[in-house]
Amino acid sequence: MRQAGTYSGILSGGISGRTGPHSLPLARIKKIMKKSGDDVKMISGEAPIVFSKACELFIKELTQRSWMVTMQGKRRTLNKEDVTSAVVATDIFDFLVNLVSEDSGDTVDATPLEMDTFTSSS
Repeated sequence: MRQAGTYSGILSGGISGRTGPHSLPLARIKKIMKKSGDDVKMISGEAPIVFSKACELFIKELTQRSWMVTMQGKRRTLNKEDVTSAVVATDIFDFLVNLVSEDSGDTVDATPLEMDTFTSSS
């Protein structure tokens, strides 16, 4: 019989409904994965964990780049326009450009962001 691993959620749990050291709810991720298409019938226990980590890294990167825009504007509150500017100025977020441009009719500054301070792994 296979033993439960550290990240399986069987060994840990809590009142919050989250299992393991994950910031995002694995049940919600699995639900989204199942709704992605009719072909998706079975999802392994490890797949939502990988997606959870990928989502955390994506959110972290987008937030850091948006914060740089906020700091360039000499402000201390990150807002929607900062996220839009970060998406437009960053090549890796090109797949989001249409999404953020639909929401804001304003033109955004597309100057590239310097991310030297955030590129170190943590």
